[in-house]
Amino acid sequence: MFHLFEKIKNNGVYVIAEMSANHGGSLDTALEIVRQAAKAGADCLKIQTYTADSITINCDSEAFMIRGGLWDGYKLYDLYTDAGTPYVWHKAIKEECEKSGIDFLSTPFDRNAVDFLEELGADAYKIASFELVDIPLIEYAAAKMKPMIISCGMADIEEIQDAVDACRRAGNNQIVLLKCCSEYPADWKDMHISNIPDMVSRFGVPVGLSDHSEGSIAAVVAVSMGAAIIEKHVKIDGVDSPDSKFSMPMDKFAEMVKAVRTAKQIAGSVQYGPTDGEKENLKFRRSLFAVKDIKMGEKITNENVRSIRPSAGLKPVYLSSLLGKKAKQDIPFGTPIQLEMFR
Repeated sequence: MFHLFEKIKNNGVYVIAEMSANHGGSLDTALEIVRQAAKAGADCLKIQTYTADSITINCDSEAFMIRGGLWDGYKLYDLYTDAGTPYVWHKAIKEECEKSGIDFLSTPFDRNAVDFLEELGADAYKIASFELVDIPLIEYAAAKMKPMIISCGMADIEEIQDAVDACRRAGNNQIVLLKCCSEYPADWKDMHISNIPDMVSRFGVPVGLSDHSEGSIAAVVAVSMGAAIIEKHVKIDGVDSPDSKFSMPMDKFAEMVKAVRTAKQIAGSVQYGPTDGEKENLKFRRSLFAVKDIKMGEKITNENVRSIRPSAGLKPVYLSSLLGKKAKQDIPFGTPIQLEMFR
């Protein structure tokens, strides 16, 4: 059972730990990442299901070279060869997730990957930002009628709508969108977390954040603005990979999980009136009291009745209507004022 929508329904934050290339070429490392992510409080561990040949071709032309940024000088085929998670590891990683009590999730990059994950028993699919425009792939995955989590890095409104429509054409309304900035690492000024509530309103689906920025602050801000899901790349100490430079160490990830859950609690829901914790303090609100002895027949003035704490008397709004009225009884100093005391 995939727990994403259950978590959202219960007003929680669903946290995805993205392994990506941070296994560093070792299955033992991959399994340790699963265990540590679960211990840190993740709801889900995500991997990626591709081969270099399923993403690109082995071509040396300039169009296939990366210039600048984190992977400067890499040929696309070589990058994906180094970064990929072998298909033969998937079953063991999924089983480790089950043992650790967290969900398993993967990103398929072609139809063969979807078919492979179906055979594996995957409960949901993640579409990467760069594949958002691959509508045939989205339709194929959505037709499996599993939850669809779609990252929206680089996407304009029309492209996001096309992806959502592709899912709905397949009869699949289990859609979640992730606001994403596809920079590695992402610059805070480019995050535009304000898109999250707009996306919720515009597309009518839950929205989260796929966070490539440094630290926890973007995730906390996102949750405070309505994000229901946080995805973060994670790594363990001593392992270098093509993704390790923008990934979060596991101890910091554990701190982030606590921070976003606290942020969700702080954001709360729309509610007016006293909280349970405030009710006891209602007695210290201001109200009307006799601040001098008032004799029967004496008129009420601003000198003998005032708004003070506590709240045993009438609300202060009544003061103007009481001024000039005469007391029907003696009213000692310190008596809370009530309407029946006057004529």
